[in-house]
Amino acid sequence: MFSVFSRSRLAALAVTTACCATGAVVVTSPAHAATVAIHDIQGATRTSPLAGQQVAGVTGVVTGVRTYGSSRGFWFQDTAPDDDPATSEGVFVFTGSAPAVQVGDAVTVSGTVSEYVPGGASSGNQSLTEITKPTVAVVSSGNEVPVTTVGAKSVPAAYTPAGDPAANGSVNGLTLRPKKYALDYYESLEGQNIRIGSSRVVTASDPYAELWVTVKPAENPTARGGARYGSYTSQNTGRLQIQSLGAAADFPAANVGDVLYGSTEGPLDFSQYGGYTLVAREFGTLKQSGLARETTRAQTSGELAVATYNVENLDPTDATFEEHAAAIVDNLKSPDIVSLEEIQDNNGAKDDGTVAADVTLGKLIDAVVAAGGPRYEWRSIDPVDKQDGGEPGGNIRQAFLFNPERVSFTDRAGGDATTPVGVVRSHGKAALTASPGRIDPANEAWKNSRKPLAGEFTFRGKTVFVIANHFASKGGDQGLTSQFQPPARSSETQRHAQAVSVNSFVKSVLKVQKNADVIALGDINDFEFSGTAQRLEDGGALWSAIKSLPRSERYTYDYQGNSQVLDQILISPSIRKKAAFRYDSVHINSEFHDQISDHDPQVLRLRP
Repeated sequence: MFSVFSRSRLAALAVTTACCATGAVVVTSPAHAATVAIHDIQGATRTSPLAGQQVAGVTGVVTGVRTYGSSRGFWFQDTAPDDDPATSEGVFVFTGSAPAVQVGDAVTVSGTVSEYVPGGASSGNQSLTEITKPTVAVVSSGNEVPVTTVGAKSVPAAYTPAGDPAANGSVNGLTLRPKKYALDYYESLEGQNIRIGSSRVVTASDPYAELWVTVKPAENPTARGGARYGSYTSQNTGRLQIQSLGAAADFPAANVGDVLYGSTEGPLDFSQYGGYTLVAREFGTLKQSGLARETTRAQTSGELAVATYNVENLDPTDATFEEHAAAIVDNLKSPDIVSLEEIQDNNGAKDDGTVAADVTLGKLIDAVVAAGGPRYEWRSIDPVDKQDGGEPGGNIRQAFLFNPERVSFTDRAGGDATTPVGVVRSHGKAALTASPGRIDPANEAWKNSRKPLAGEFTFRGKTVFVIANHFASKGGDQGLTSQFQPPARSSETQRHAQAVSVNSFVKSVLKVQKNADVIALGDINDFEFSGTAQRLEDGGALWSAIKSLPRSERYTYDYQGNSQVLDQILISPSIRKKAAFRYDSVHINSEFHDQISDHDPQVLRLRP
């Protein structure tokens, strides 16, 4: 699953393969096998035919040593490969403590063959074949390290085979076809020492000392150097995660579009967070592309500018207020209305019953003024404590900022955390029963999730209805490298129901006033081609305006090497028919290693 996942890690470089870590699935038994080669251990499927058996006298050359974290051990590789491209010649040896071997050592290993599932069986991840409880003997040192080059021509265009229905959709038992499927190809190299040439960065380096590159530079490129995810069948086979076998402090600070120039080399691991991972023993040289943060144009006097911006759990203790303010003023050009997502209460994650967010919003507004922007006013509704999901104690919610010099807000009493807003006819036009008000808050679709916030604005005498959204996250979905293919997207069930709820509300507005201007925007946590978007658009009530952009510019988020759409601004037919709108996805965060949020803001300019 590639999008908004929370992940708790003390150090990403330390948790990928610890066979005895919490949640690990390890297969062991007292059975024995005769002396075997590494390719016999790996076998021609994703799981070892010798899982649970003890093996002795396995020979090879050490290709990488991990001396830190909970997954200490080493990789070694046979220098006499068989002629079956499906069987890997490398494997990881889990020692549990810093191993007494060095790269280039020829070793003999005895131990137990195990299958470890990073993240546990419930994650759906593929397993990693290991040798555990090892006895290791160094035969010689200074030997040449075998290497396999991975590049655009070697990785197949097709991503994965379909899972076996008899095995609940799992691909584990299928014979690998590395010349046909990318996931089979990478699996056939699991544990081997691989090398990539100069490769473009498609996800910036993160706080866990990881980045993603593509070995296929022509595969679905974005306008700024990423790899666009445009459908459930365009997974971008050239993506590869890179970690380091060295110190995290030495990891390159890379942005999308930068290039790891020259060779990057190391063992191919399988990580809980992203699947196949080159754990680099040798890094290429980072060549920066000079990627700059985008700036949209300012709205004209006759244009209404409406933006959505996920400010990532903003609370009064954060150090990012000035940066967010600068983004709003300088990069977004002070939109008339800003829908903010992930505004936390006045003491952030402290769980003491506080739900008000006036301090958080006031601090952001003051920072905007200090940055040279307007003094926005705000409207929001405090949630019921611990009922809207997000970080425990944070009580995140959506909020409207609006520039009173340009637009007015229609305040209508009655809106609170639990009372649903309705639509009535007033003077022949649609009006909200409460403004601001929450849409359908008692609906099960919004359980432990942020309820939509509806507001009624006036711009140059024209009413515009704005609905601020933050749909349920993708947490719990299986990853693209899951053993189950296609991977299950369990989280979308709730988003589908949420989309139906919002769509129904918009239809109620349009039933009263067919030509009403309605904008539903925010962190939808789903793609413009998804079932969620289709349900929001049902009956033509709304249309996702990001689809007005060229395909290479349609993204708001970057996850595991895929530039994708999570944030959307959807418009009613009256706005779309006028064709007097312009859309901009303003790339200031998702492509950068020093991001202040993981989302890019979106701006719609229209003439109501």
